[in-house]
Amino acid sequence: MPRQTYTAGEAARRLGISIDTLRRWDRQGRIRTRRDHANRRVVLASEVERLRGGSLHHDLSARNRLVGTVREVKIEGLLAQVELEAGPFRIVSVITREAAEELALEPGDPATAVVKATSIMIER
Repeated sequence: MPRQTYTAGEAARRLGISIDTLRRWDRQGRIRTRRDHANRRVVLASEVERLRGGSLHHDLSARNRLVGTVREVKIEGLLAQVELEAGPFRIVSVITREAAEELALEPGDPATAVVKATSIMIER
């Protein structure tokens, strides 16, 4: 039977965020949590999947995926610079303006940095 809940720490790792960010999201109402019998914060697996963007099926064949949150998008000319916070990591990727506009990336949006060879692509 698939897992139904995650501890706060497990949920944070699956989402690529820090436990402090998970707590902040809980206070802001961005993520729904519950309390177990010992008053510890737990997160439903369905809530983690909602924030991850649904199923784990991906169109790209890359193993290295860093799930995170868009911090900044700078568009200039034909290129866009996207800064992503993925747990303790800060990832900056340069993609085409067209790709950034198609993804409609905004600060605070969930996104995934896909690392393949020496390239990092952004998917949502």
